[in-house]
Amino acid sequence: MVHRILIVTAVAAEADSVTAGLTTAAPEHVPLPGGLALRRHADGDRARVDVLVGGVGPAAVAAATGTALAHASLTSTSTSTGTGTGAGTSTDAGRRELPYDLVVSAGIAGGFRPAAPLGSLVVSSAIVAADLGAETPDGYLAVDALGFGRSVHPVSEALTGRIAAALAAEGLPCAVAPVLTVSTVTGTARRAAELAERHPGAAAEAMEGFGVAEAAAAYGVPVVELRAVSNAVGPRDRAAWRIGDALDALRHAVRLLGRTVFVEAP
Repeated sequence: MVHRILIVTAVAAEADSVTAGLTTAAPEHVPLPGGLALRRHADGDRARVDVLVGGVGPAAVAAATGTALAHASLTSTSTSTGTGTGAGTSTDAGRRELPYDLVVSAGIAGGFRPAAPLGSLVVSSAIVAADLGAETPDGYLAVDALGFGRSVHPVSEALTGRIAAALAAEGLPCAVAPVLTVSTVTGTARRAAELAERHPGAAAEAMEGFGVAEAAAAYGVPVVELRAVSNAVGPRDRAAWRIGDALDALRHAVRLLGRTVFVEAP
C-alpha cells in the first residue's frame, strides 16, 4: 500500500536537505492557501511524501501544518472514489482513510550534552512545549498544570523504535528522547541547566515540533520529530556550529527512512 507522509520544516535549507534525501527528481509543487506550497515526491509504489516549509516558531508552523492537513482532508473528501486503493479513498460506507498517515517535524536543532553530540540525530520519544506555562514563586508550572491544555505529545514507541532501528542499521548515531520546543533559543549555560533539570532526559531543543504536533493531533494523525544536531544547547558560539554537517545528517536520515519506515504503516 502506498502511504502518504507530510514532512514539515522551518526553513527552506532544511526542506532542501529533506528533498535531496527523498529523490533525485524534481518534486511537483502544489500550491496551498495562504501562499504556502508543498513539494510533492511520488515514486511508484513507494510512499508519497509532501514536504512543507512551515516557518520559524510554533505558531507559524502550527498554522502552516494545519493548512496542509485541512487541504488534504478537503481534497480527500472531494475525491474519494470508494475503491479502497490508497490514502484518501473510501474503504467502506461512512469510513475513509486519513489524508496523511504520518506527520514528521524535521530539521536541525541544538543538542543537550552528552546525549546528542554535534552531527548526531534525535528522534522524539515526546514532543514537549518547554516554555509554555507560568513562572511562580515556587518555580515553573507547565500549561497543563495550570489547567489550560497540554504541554507534551508522546510519540508511539513502536514508531520511534522502527526509526531508531533503521538508522542504527546504517550506523547513524541516534538518540530516542524528548525534544523540547522553545520560543526563545537557549543562549546561556544557566538556561540550558534549567531546561535540563525541568525536562530530564531531553536530548534536543528546536522551535517547531510542538506546533506541528498540535496541528497533527487536531486531525488524528501520528506525529514524530526528527532532528539533526548542529550546535550544543547553551552559550551561543557560532564558530562551533556545524549547520552543514547537520543538514547532511538530516539528508542521509531521510534517504534511509524513505526506503524503510516511510513505506510502512505508522
